[in-house]
Amino acid sequence: MRAVDIIIKKRDGKVLTEQEINFFIENYTTDEIPDYQASAWAMAVLLNGMTAEETTYLTLAMANSGDRLDLSGVVDIAVDKHSSGGVGDKTSIAVVPMVRACGLPVGKMSGRGLGFSGGTLDKLEAIPGFRTDLSKDEFLSQLGSLGMVLTGQSMDLAPADGKLYGLRDVTGTVQSIPLIASSIMSKKIAAGAQAIVLDVKVGNGAFMENLDQARELANLMVSIGELSGRDVAALLSDMNQPLGVAVGNAIETKEAIQTLRGEGPADFEEHCLEIASHMLLLGKRAETKAEARRLAEDAISSGSGLEYLKKLVQAQDGDVRVIDHPEMLPEAPVKTVIEAQESGTIAEVHARTVGETAVVLGAGRMKKGDSIDPAVGISVMVKVGDAVEIGQPLFVIHARSDDAVEEAKQQLKNAVKIVKEEVAPLPLFYGLVD
Repeated sequence: MRAVDIIIKKRDGKVLTEQEINFFIENYTTDEIPDYQASAWAMAVLLNGMTAEETTYLTLAMANSGDRLDLSGVVDIAVDKHSSGGVGDKTSIAVVPMVRACGLPVGKMSGRGLGFSGGTLDKLEAIPGFRTDLSKDEFLSQLGSLGMVLTGQSMDLAPADGKLYGLRDVTGTVQSIPLIASSIMSKKIAAGAQAIVLDVKVGNGAFMENLDQARELANLMVSIGELSGRDVAALLSDMNQPLGVAVGNAIETKEAIQTLRGEGPADFEEHCLEIASHMLLLGKRAETKAEARRLAEDAISSGSGLEYLKKLVQAQDGDVRVIDHPEMLPEAPVKTVIEAQESGTIAEVHARTVGETAVVLGAGRMKKGDSIDPAVGISVMVKVGDAVEIGQPLFVIHARSDDAVEEAKQQLKNAVKIVKEEVAPLPLFYGLVD
């Protein structure tokens, strides 16, 4: 078998076999197949696509290229969730302890932010001492004893995906839906969860700006799950405006804590309840959506979700006092309010622009390895459809200096649009694929 024959076959729009895909991925992982041939293959996949079966073979080949966790000896069933990334998306910090409080184990590996999209690990590390580098043994031990883990990917999971992702980034093949789906699902399958809820973001603050493309991606990932023996559901959620109020690491962590107290923004709380409900359904802790919803709501109203967040922070060496006293989280020294210059209705709060402005303040990174400032960020005080008056706060900038505030002000001018006519609020979700 030769790599060039596999490239030609896909170039000509033909379907690859499981053996051909395994050969290609195995040899690319061990450097037997060079980057230039992998680039040609990735471009052929971008142009000609893959069937659901081909994409499943690719997913499993990448999942098998490194370590794989087996959680069955630790818990009867574990559920995972994955967000395709967005602005103000601190959902995992609230949802993981909510779901655990309902009796369902959650073993989750999260990532860091890159570009305008924030990362769960960066937000958690705003809590002094919180460890996000648990080893495989620590992951399994904590999942068994506490029934809950939220850490980074410190194990060698799906190394083929890491190689291929870096290559796609510089060869114009990132947007291939089969390659996106296999990238996400290979890591999830390698991490061992039997049930996975996917939060596929749609809009200007997401990788998938088009609803049809997002639905195609969701359908493909659910198919991969089915063909590989996992229960998978994918929610299509809006990312045309930031989720919640806070955009920034410490302020998002604070907002997640407030939400578990029942004091969070309405849109973010509703988003968390919906995600948690589907996790409970897939994890067989509820028989109906209504029952799952009641369980999730009770995790907030009873305070049990907040208590499990304390247990999570304590188990991973964080300062648990922060949960009762979130004012201990890092705070920016300069806070400036941007007010509305006209009355009317909010027609747009451009999520990507807000996210990019937060990066300029220091809340994110443009390339891997960049340092971030946990204290800085933006509070978004309005939503699409809100009526506003002159002088009403639109944003609060949390900055390190006055110069940083001025730069952020210039960018945020383009983030909000006010019109005279009424505007309908944006939906939180566009549908479910399961």
